Amino acid sequence: MSVGTLPLSRFTVLDLTHARAGPTAVRQLADWGAKVIKIEPHGDSRDVTGSRRDGFDFQNLHRNKRSLTINLKTEDGKAVFMKLAAKADVIVENFRSEVKYRLGVDYESVKKVNPRIVYGSISGFGQTGPYAKRPGVDQIAQGMGGLMSITGMPGQGPVRVGIPIDDLCAGLLLAQAMLMALIEREHSGEGQWVHTSLLEAQIFMLDFQASRWLIAGEVAKQAGNDHP
Repeated sequence: MSVGTLPLSRFTVLDLTHARAGPTAVRQLADWGAKVIKIEPHGDSRDVTGSRRDGFDFQNLHRNKRSLTINLKTEDGKAVFMKLAAKADVIVENFRSEVKYRLGVDYESVKKVNPRIVYGSISGFGQTGPYAKRPGVDQIAQGMGGLMSITGMPGQGPVRVGIPIDDLCAGLLLAQAMLMALIEREHSGEGQWVHTSLLEAQIFMLDFQASRWLIAGEVAKQAGNDHP
């Protein structure tokens, strides 16, 4: 397919994400042709992952995107962002849950200028609840979500998976949710806020190991290369 015929080429996405989970979600849209504008803060070009712009990690996470530097902490910067938001289809962010409100770029604020916006969020532990304001990273979610207790050889102790699986899965799940919201918008004419978290993604990814407990009452243990 040529670029013009890619499925998402008619959609414009504003990318406020950083680290890995959010950029993974946006990358799904960018790879399928969406016009992605990565909104970057002033300052060092090093991402919080430690990767510089020309590094392998940054280039992998942010391929097929254009970028624009905006200082959202200023009124002028926020005004520029809202002008872009008024014409965008999707906004994606993975700040700590309260940051978007402090910056004034949360869903309800954007909805006032664009009721059709699809707004996607990823957090560590959800948008509400006792841990909502806590930052979360992949390794913490692997531990809290139970994955480390079933990974590795018997008796080895908790083992981290060799890839950032919660970041990746949360990103994929959010991308799917945003696509469903865009489809729903075709009928309702209105956008919506969709969100997930690293912890929710990890619990989902337990899959049959979780159902072993819920249905059979079996507590999964480390089994190495064996499979129950």
